[in-house]
Amino acid sequence: MKACLLALLVTAAPLAARTITIAPGPDAQGRLQSALIEAQPGDTVQIGAGRFDLTDGLSLDVDKVTVRGAGPDKSVLNFNGQKGAGEGLLVTSKDVVLRDFAVEDTKGDGIKSKGADRIVYHNVRVEWTGGPKETNGAYGVYPVSSTDVLIDRVTVRGASDAGIYVGQSRNIVVRDSTAEFNVAGIEIENSYNADVHGNTARKNAGGILVFDLPNLPQMGGHAIRVFGNRAVDNDTPNFAPKGNIVASVPTGTGVMVMANADVHVFGNTLENNGNTNVMLIGYKRPFTDTHYNPLLRTVVVRDNRHGRAGFAPSFAGGKELAAAMGGTLPPVFWDGTGTGVVVRDAVPALNLNLPSPDAPVAQAKPTPATFPAGALPAEPKPVVLPPSMEAAIK
Repeated sequence: MKACLLALLVTAAPLAARTITIAPGPDAQGRLQSALIEAQPGDTVQIGAGRFDLTDGLSLDVDKVTVRGAGPDKSVLNFNGQKGAGEGLLVTSKDVVLRDFAVEDTKGDGIKSKGADRIVYHNVRVEWTGGPKETNGAYGVYPVSSTDVLIDRVTVRGASDAGIYVGQSRNIVVRDSTAEFNVAGIEIENSYNADVHGNTARKNAGGILVFDLPNLPQMGGHAIRVFGNRAVDNDTPNFAPKGNIVASVPTGTGVMVMANADVHVFGNTLENNGNTNVMLIGYKRPFTDTHYNPLLRTVVVRDNRHGRAGFAPSFAGGKELAAAMGGTLPPVFWDGTGTGVVVRDAVPALNLNLPSPDAPVAQAKPTPATFPAGALPAEPKPVVLPPSMEAAIK
């Protein structure tokens, strides 16, 4: 009896971390999903080089697992034959690293993670290979409701909503990534504390978006830094399904900030965006959420490098407004609502002087924008992620 009791009190030694390698070929779907189910914390599921033709989505709900391929052009998860409309890969566990593989042609989102704290996306490609289409999946990489998110060297093409999207999350870094031919290239929505830097957003309808929306579990987006990015040549016609919030993003917008607080946009290269390089607006749609603030609060735009902009305005009334101003709109566009908006770029800025965000452009009283002089509001502190997340990609 004593021996049995002693045995129960002894903690079993943890299993050694394993690498489970899955090669392409027959029944790749079953073998890959089984590996994700049977993985233990600390394991690596290694996706072999080659093309995996899959007919259903994959899921992972085990903590501390790495899913790793041979490279985003070598290990390709192809969902062209997907029967359902779900994600390509859904992650609902913590301390997960996704790296070095590609996801193509999902019916729904490419890779979604929910409640996945300390999630790392590194050197991943998500693409709809047929080009921009309304029937493409909504999001490329899609972490939501998470704390500590790192998106590093990711490429997304063809998403019908946002290529790189982080929603209702905290402590976020999106860096050194490329988003092109999406409706929105990079979108930070209803999130707190985010650094978006070193990215290229090109050939989207809108390049980089910072939004806050009503009727969501987490609202009051704030403390966002958008710096050192290239938002250029965003001229893909908006192909979002009707009714989606991003369907209202004007084609040709470089950076758009809507209904957020404490957002600093600085040191970016912004050019060849036909609508405008920077668009600062309140939320325009009707809402009933009494806790929601539709206005901008403390938004700083400074030290950006501007090229050509405003030559093809695409918002309602924009062409008429541009014609009245000599044919083009200035590179910075503000609807005139909100508080604490400051622009310190060496280019003209337009103030529409709208009485409210939802007022039509016909009520605008456009004037050159002027902003208060003096010290700028304090910049949000840099986002610091747990060291383990950086170590995972070295």
